[in-house]
Amino acid sequence: MTHVEDELTSQPECWTRASAAAAHHSDALPAAGERVAIVGCGTSYFMAQAVAALREGAGQGETDAFAASEFPRGRSYDRVVALTRSGTTTEVLDLLGRLKGGTRTTALTADPATPVMTAADEVVVLDFADERSVVQTRFATTALTLLRAHLGLHTDAVVADARTALSTPLPDGLVACTQFTFLGRGWTVGLANEAGLKMREASLAWTEAYPAMEYRHGPISITTHGTATWMLGEAPEGLAEQVRETGGLWVPGALDPLAELVRVQRLAVAVAAARGLDPDQPRHLTRSVILDRP
Repeated sequence: MTHVEDELTSQPECWTRASAAAAHHSDALPAAGERVAIVGCGTSYFMAQAVAALREGAGQGETDAFAASEFPRGRSYDRVVALTRSGTTTEVLDLLGRLKGGTRTTALTADPATPVMTAADEVVVLDFADERSVVQTRFATTALTLLRAHLGLHTDAVVADARTALSTPLPDGLVACTQFTFLGRGWTVGLANEAGLKMREASLAWTEAYPAMEYRHGPISITTHGTATWMLGEAPEGLAEQVRETGGLWVPGALDPLAELVRVQRLAVAVAAARGLDPDQPRHLTRSVILDRP
């Protein structure tokens, strides 16, 4: 078993621990009414997109998501939340350094022995969800679960769906597809973006991700026999039928969208195996991007 496989199968237990810990960390997490920005890089950026949509949709306050390198200078927030598994990512540390003393910051990390512990004003450590793999799975979803529970949007049914996602077979013919498109709506647009990234990282697959209603505005033109379109969450009316008419494989989101992401993680590993690739050795990637500074 690869590190990625071992870590992705542990997610139900990690989510249970994270949801139970949410109340303990409430003072370090955004309060209702705060104007908040959530930042990250790569997978963490896509989790930030999901959390921002969840929080604003729940009426908790205006919430934006940015790649750490694209945070808008001069914009005012009550708090900035940084997601960083390694605690060493250059763009995140640079941003936290610029905000120090001016904007309240919170970091969610997996490693308590890294520079982010002093770079942020407050830190939530999810060390039980740390990973050996380069490709992120359980830390990202565990951080999202903690924040989802903080918003009152997590239930035990999510964990049950994750167990289902791990135990049921993938749809027939899916592994053999040559192209994969992932669709989301609202908070699941971030999950769709992460699904596409996971497939690219682990299996070098051709993937795309879009808001579901945008799929008809051009991207559906690539859908045909041998391609797959996977919906994370509830699909717009009529879209499944349109995809099937192209000859493409439609994969409905039957489970909680976060559990659907676990299914995608499994697919990434399965496609990697079918292509003779090692998902623990993704091409050109390292566990953390640390840039040299003059």
